[in-house]
Amino acid sequence: MKFSGKNVLITGAASGIGKEIAVTLASYGLKVWINYRSRPESADAIKAEIEANGGIAAVIGFDVADEEAFVEGIKTIVDSDGELSYLVNNAGITNDKLAIRMKKEDFTSVIDINLTSAFIGCREALKAMSKKRFGCVVNIASIVGETGNAGQVNYSASKGGLIAMTKSFAQEGSARDVRFNAVTPGFIATEMTDKLSDEIKESYTSKIPLKRFGSPKDIAEAVAFLLSDSASYITGEVLKVNGGMYM
Repeated sequence: MKFSGKNVLITGAASGIGKEIAVTLASYGLKVWINYRSRPESADAIKAEIEANGGIAAVIGFDVADEEAFVEGIKTIVDSDGELSYLVNNAGITNDKLAIRMKKEDFTSVIDINLTSAFIGCREALKAMSKKRFGCVVNIASIVGETGNAGQVNYSASKGGLIAMTKSFAQEGSARDVRFNAVTPGFIATEMTDKLSDEIKESYTSKIPLKRFGSPKDIAEAVAFLLSDSASYITGEVLKVNGGMYM
């Protein structure tokens, strides 16, 4: 894939899907800024892995829920590289429980990390990218933002809001040639799913037409496509990567 931009910031990139996105985008020649909140050693290890494979990477630590820190983080990147070409809002948390047992703080804490922080990132990216009249943002949402899910009222609301927000930013950004898209992963094989029993895994895969969990690489390649020049006429889109579980 071809990329006219030169760098990308990935939030929550110290592990899991974020790590795979970082490694994949670096393999396409982009300078990758690896954001972490509390695991600098993990971010440093990813940076070393990328550099060992001939890529370019930098580590930048800040809490995405801290508006001032997020704003300063993007400023640091622009000051260093002269621009921010791409942003992937990947950072997110869960705090699952039934709604009748969910306190207000359980709801708002997930909204703050998953949705409000992405708003800050989108807003600041739009400001920076508008100056070059070029750029693209990909927001990592979720299948439950489209379907809802019992026990995840907070998470579903945050991801459903992220989808709608992506479409609104796409409308505002189009006048400045800045694109906004979202990816909605289904069940993805991670360290968390590896700990599930075979019986539970089977109950999940039975609901997936392709009869398997996705991989972090599946998500990373979808993100790469949406950022790439191949998707230059795509904005406001929600790309489902769920094995056909929700069509």
